[in-house]
Amino acid sequence: MMKSRGWGTFVGVMMALAALLVGAGVASAQLQGGSQPRANTRDNEGQGDGVLELPKRPVSQLGAEQTLPRIASQPRNTLTIRSRELRNQPGYEQVTVTVTDQQERYVTGLQKGDFKLYVDGQQRPIDLFRQDLNTPVSIGIIVDTSGSMYVKIPQAQLAISQFINDLNPNDDLFLFAFNSRAYLLQNFTQDHELVRQRLGLLQANGETALFDAIVAGLLKLGQGHFDKKALLVVTDGVDNASESKEDQVVSASRRQGVMIYSIGIGNPNVDDGGFAFPMGLFSFGGVPSEEVDTKTLHELSVETGAKTFIIRRIGDGVTLRSACQTISWELREQYTVGFVAPDRGRGGYRNLRVETPGHPEATARVRKGVDVGSGRVEPVHAGPYSADH
Repeated sequence: MMKSRGWGTFVGVMMALAALLVGAGVASAQLQGGSQPRANTRDNEGQGDGVLELPKRPVSQLGAEQTLPRIASQPRNTLTIRSRELRNQPGYEQVTVTVTDQQERYVTGLQKGDFKLYVDGQQRPIDLFRQDLNTPVSIGIIVDTSGSMYVKIPQAQLAISQFINDLNPNDDLFLFAFNSRAYLLQNFTQDHELVRQRLGLLQANGETALFDAIVAGLLKLGQGHFDKKALLVVTDGVDNASESKEDQVVSASRRQGVMIYSIGIGNPNVDDGGFAFPMGLFSFGGVPSEEVDTKTLHELSVETGAKTFIIRRIGDGVTLRSACQTISWELREQYTVGFVAPDRGRGGYRNLRVETPGHPEATARVRKGVDVGSGRVEPVHAGPYSADH
């Protein structure tokens, strides 16, 4: 009996000792490698689908991203941070470049080394280069709703709706209507369907304050989220109600890094002594009632590196939609280049030229110049302005 009791005591002591040894081993593993044994982590890494393993990409892709920072394959924050750092440098500017061949087809896939940039005739290094295939844009849409647009608004609504449909879904948009004053129908939004719905509010009445509307649009674009900015102006008339002057509009466009695309509906403006007089929503009389200010629209587009489209035949909805589609496509086929202007402390307007010498068949279209140190658009008085309700 005593022998059996002694054997039981011995077994109990051995089991307690084993438990102490196991506990000491676990504590040692925790001190060395965390709450889980290292062997488990190595097993996960070896399997290739563990939670600690990052997705693998070929080295060639990583190298391409470093030399060609395209939004499509690069996190947005990387380019944004770099762009902000460059912007803090005195005299830094960036512009959009459109490259086309002799058939007006877009030339894409060019690299930074394909471009040469000149400021006041002096070549400058390109500090930022970007292909804008998927680059989001802040876009302002400005629609003439003066009385003469009465029969043209339905087609303008369809064409602008198609324009919105063809944009990058990340673009942020606002919508202005204007007659004798500008009206904000939709503030900046990335909900493109909301902008399309607001097109239904367009109603024709009143005169044409074209210059005031463009200046108001330039000021509004300063609130856009993205560094690439554009205006689309759709009008059928000549300014007859603005407080702003034409030279103020051109000056404002020089101070702002905004491309001003325009679509003019009607005959190009000519000084032929014609006449017209308004009656309600309609205009009757000579040629001026169907004129469009081609001169000003073209000057603004050339100044800012954009384009002007003239729809000569009233009611030509197909050509109007084609023009809108071309503009939306062009925004996806461009390049952005950034540089630091020489003598940056001097400020003032600098002539700009961009070339692609290795591609003699190509033409690089860019804004005519930049206003260094201007602080962008100043609050030029743009006449009456109403926000949406």
